[in-house]
Amino acid sequence: MPGCAAMYLRVSTDGQSVETQNDSVVRAARARGDRIGRVYAEIEGGGGRARPELRRMLADARKGLISRLYLYRLDRLTRGGARETLNLIHELERAGVELVTLADGFDIAGPARDVILSVLGWQAERELIAIRERVGAARRSAESAGRPWGRPRRVVDAIDVFRLREQGRTIRQIAMALKCPKSIVHRLLGAKGAVPKTPRIASPSKGLKKCGKKR
Repeated sequence: MPGCAAMYLRVSTDGQSVETQNDSVVRAARARGDRIGRVYAEIEGGGGRARPELRRMLADARKGLISRLYLYRLDRLTRGGARETLNLIHELERAGVELVTLADGFDIAGPARDVILSVLGWQAERELIAIRERVGAARRSAESAGRPWGRPRRVVDAIDVFRLREQGRTIRQIAMALKCPKSIVHRLLGAKGAVPKTPRIASPSKGLKKCGKKR
């Protein structure tokens, strides 16, 4: 099945309407002789980090179901900054998808492509440097104030690990039950994850004579 033209729309729930983007994209696609065969509409609320429609669109692109993807504006593709935008553009290009934006005033597939990607790459590098600087400053501030830095250590009771292991649980199941990394379970159980030997109360066996004086 050959790929078709598609559009990806994204709006938040603060009064924005997906119809504005939809109508503009449909008209632009019609002017190019395209008929939109697939629609991916993301309506975000709050943080909006799940992005199920974006994941569905990328999965279809990898399957070769999309030949051209229309966006109202390039920033509709992601809110993650230039670095994430650049990664998504490269992923779509690898899948053979031509990207078309309407309100940006340029065409990703046009003569300005290399300039646009270069600017996005430069912005992505600046974002990465800024993140490293913020992390470094926060770490120095915490260390100078005597506060611990990094993720808090998880406290896992070895008794709970041994108990679950004796019940026949796997390393993964124990880690999920105790909400801790599998490496901690491995370390507590030993390299092979063996069940520790624990003392058991012996029960009297059948057929054995009872001890005591004969009457």
